[in-house]
Amino acid sequence: MESFIENLLMKRGYIVNHNAQSVIKMCDNWYANRIIEDFHRRRTIQGTPYELNRLNFAKRCCSDDAKLCEVLEVNAGAGEQAQRVNEILAKNEFEVQYRKQLEKTSAVGTAACYIRLDNAGIYSDGTIKGGEIRLNYVDADCFIPLTVVNDIVTEAAFSGSSLKGGRKQTTLVLFLLTEYNTYTAETHIFDEYGSELLELEKTITLGDVKPFAVLRNAEVNNLDDMIGYGLPKLVNAIPVLKALDLCYNVLFSDLDKAEKILLVNELLCDFDEKTGKPKMTPEQKKVFVFLGEKLPQDKEVLQEYNPIIRIDEITKCFELALSLLSMNFGYGTKKYSFENGQITTATEYVGERQDQMQELNRQRQEAEKYIQDICRAVFWFSNTFHGTTYDINAEILVDFDDSYVTDKETELERVRNDALQFDIPSLTLWYLMRAYSLTEKEAEALVLEKQEREEELEKDEESED
Repeated sequence: MESFIENLLMKRGYIVNHNAQSVIKMCDNWYANRIIEDFHRRRTIQGTPYELNRLNFAKRCCSDDAKLCEVLEVNAGAGEQAQRVNEILAKNEFEVQYRKQLEKTSAVGTAACYIRLDNAGIYSDGTIKGGEIRLNYVDADCFIPLTVVNDIVTEAAFSGSSLKGGRKQTTLVLFLLTEYNTYTAETHIFDEYGSELLELEKTITLGDVKPFAVLRNAEVNNLDDMIGYGLPKLVNAIPVLKALDLCYNVLFSDLDKAEKILLVNELLCDFDEKTGKPKMTPEQKKVFVFLGEKLPQDKEVLQEYNPIIRIDEITKCFELALSLLSMNFGYGTKKYSFENGQITTATEYVGERQDQMQELNRQRQEAEKYIQDICRAVFWFSNTFHGTTYDINAEILVDFDDSYVTDKETELERVRNDALQFDIPSLTLWYLMRAYSLTEKEAEALVLEKQEREEELEKDEESED
């Protein structure tokens, strides 16, 4: 965090949590696959510097973790209200940004979003109307919780940098509660040298709806001095990530040195008169080939050296490290494992998923609350500055993508059996649409065609009787 941001906050009586920021930075280094100076840079016994290869399993874990909470649809109220919210979310690329924030939340524990108004009209009486409702997505290192009550962040500061006219500008936004439990938004802008541009400072009075939302890891944060922040999953996994990098480098080293070496006695060689280095003339090669098996079976004359690749030992080390990593991420011991020499991930694992389902349910509750807070803030901004009358307390439903933790074929077979057993047309339509990628009209046509055929058969049977 920039020093001038910290100085302004300190003048206002707030303290920046350096401990939390250092933990976030440490985890982000592993997520971003950066070189960890005190681990990846090493020296041989002779003092020659070298660098460990990085497997970057941290990114893989966070990416897989994010798949648990991917959203298919957000239903914020009904009719025009729901349509308007979805338009604003789409315009602000919510689906893409939310997916990125899920990964970063798994890595560093926290992500956030605040709502702002761009290009609004300011009238002589101080009222503000119109403008575009925009969502600002914020990473953990740019989020500062200022007031936390019952583990809920009620006041916060957000910082971010941008370019204007080719020059760097840093913006700090503070959302603070007044004595009337309404929010104010303070905006401070700094130039490339850290000097505040006082003419651009703004303070806007908002309402009682929180204008920001915080997405945190659902696991209880057991780290000291991190109030308001979520638990970074990577912080407990770093020792295992180091073990995986070491395992990979042992494998890489064995493979790198696995080429067969042929050792030949100097009696079979000639020597270069200038350099003194051994060489084999074409005549010597011919004699050597011609003699063939008649050469003495003596290793002092000729010896092959085939380095051994310690695949079994390395595999066992990988298996242990992967199991420990799986447990650190809350998925039991089967999320990542070696099966028949291949790495099996959660998408291929169809067995017991109790650990995975429990983790999924906890995190989805956090994600759902995050999306609901954003939608309600959008409602308030739209009502206040655009003159709409949306219901802020409307039910907001979030439909998550379950394909990552459910077996599609098993689910289809279950629905098919229920449709046949109980003769429920809606289940039949659902099955046909998903099994054969049909539209609802195409599925309805097939069901109707089947019903007509059955009716004709019944008529034919009655006429025969």
